Amino acid sequence: MLFRVLTLLAVTLTASATQAALRLPNIFSDHMVVQQKMPIRVWGWTTAGQEVTVEMGGKSVSGKAGADGRFDVSLPELPAGGPHALTVRADETRTINDVLVGEVWICSGQSNMQWSVNASNDPDLEKLAAKFPNIRMINFPQVGTQEAILSHDDRRWMVCNPENLGNFSAVGYFFARQLHLTIDVPIGMINNAWGGSACEAWVNRDVLKANEKFAPLLARWEAQEKQFAELSGNNSLNDDQKKSLEGLKRQMSGNSRPANIYNGVLKSHLGYTIRGAIWYQGESNAGRAYQYRDLFPTMIENWRKEWGQGDFPFYWVQLADFKAQQAEPAESDWAELREAQTMTMSRLKNTGEAVIIDIGEGKDIHPKNKVDVGRRLARWALANEYGVQVPFHSPQYRSMERVGGKIVLTFDHVAGGWRPFDVAQPVGFAIAGEDHKFVWADAKILQDGRIEVSSSSVAAPVAVRYAWADNPVCNMFSAAGLPLTPFRTDNWPGVTVNNN
Repeated sequence: MLFRVLTLLAVTLTASATQAALRLPNIFSDHMVVQQKMPIRVWGWTTAGQEVTVEMGGKSVSGKAGADGRFDVSLPELPAGGPHALTVRADETRTINDVLVGEVWICSGQSNMQWSVNASNDPDLEKLAAKFPNIRMINFPQVGTQEAILSHDDRRWMVCNPENLGNFSAVGYFFARQLHLTIDVPIGMINNAWGGSACEAWVNRDVLKANEKFAPLLARWEAQEKQFAELSGNNSLNDDQKKSLEGLKRQMSGNSRPANIYNGVLKSHLGYTIRGAIWYQGESNAGRAYQYRDLFPTMIENWRKEWGQGDFPFYWVQLADFKAQQAEPAESDWAELREAQTMTMSRLKNTGEAVIIDIGEGKDIHPKNKVDVGRRLARWALANEYGVQVPFHSPQYRSMERVGGKIVLTFDHVAGGWRPFDVAQPVGFAIAGEDHKFVWADAKILQDGRIEVSSSSVAAPVAVRYAWADNPVCNMFSAAGLPLTPFRTDNWPGVTVNNN
């Protein structure tokens, strides 16, 4: 009996000591990059009421841990440079070494953002040239849960070198490299992408509940959660029920359940001082493209509000071309998802879209050319965040005018005029009359930069579409080499209009 009491006392004291010990989330680790010219937020846990001092680069800030032991302070801003040591003093002292000050970006989304340099074009050559010690990346694990995880202690920052580069997000790396070579400051990338993830998994569930537009989505998941709870509590399941339970268990901890990634991954570093975010996702939501029109902006707004840094820049990749090419114009859920992505630019400020309709692979949902993806995202950041004079916005449809039996289209962001690829005439346009039946169109570039579209089989056209397919054949680029954004002039109900 005495042994049991002493053992219990020892366990209790050990637990108390562990709770009192200074703890920092894994985002604060050796080789980290912190954001320049902005207050640098540092948080963690120690003894309740404990005085905490954080020091780096000759700057210092103090605060006190709350009743739950959490402290949250912000160092005064620092210029780009380093390396520094970040020291946190509380009931013990923790020092983080080789800390650089520069630009910090989130790289997030699903598999095409997660896709590594190892799996992209020319990994051997990229590794040979990976001599950029001032580029760093941290990869977060893939954990789905409804309970917030505040640290992933097995993940640390990596320095860009030939040994580490293969595990970097390829899009994140090529984006970072272009920034680093252009503005000459350290670049830190926080990679939390999860292949196959759905947008709703990245959103605070309370935010989804507050919007009636997402009621059908949540109702579907609540029915599965109820079934999972019922089966989990049943000790006499038959074989079919056991299989159902296993499937539901995977769903409950997977990458599509609302708020699963928000809690399991994002919460551990949400609030870390950043410049902005780049995003590549949408494939998993293509079957619900109309819903994505609201879901995607909701996610961005949720992140911005909880990050507490205002409307930080948020740039994404529009879905690439994929799947079989169609001989005739047809409806497409991927085209509708691309449309929803483009619409987000007009709904939220400080956002932008990298169009890559020209660099996908019909046979592979994971195109290996990630260099151009990273560069097109980097154009947005360089132009809008760093004052670099470089074309960044893909040409975009503005308006149409019916002239006799033809439609004349006007566009924005056609830097330097048009440069059709491969052949001189524009390719990829379809036209329709009031019957909603699209046919391939003849198109030509007018002297003023507008594009005239017509077909001998459509006498009274009312609508035009361009690159409206899963894998369209299209060839319109600006002289700056940026592809025309896929579009349609009509608003006729699409194939995903009622999908929730």
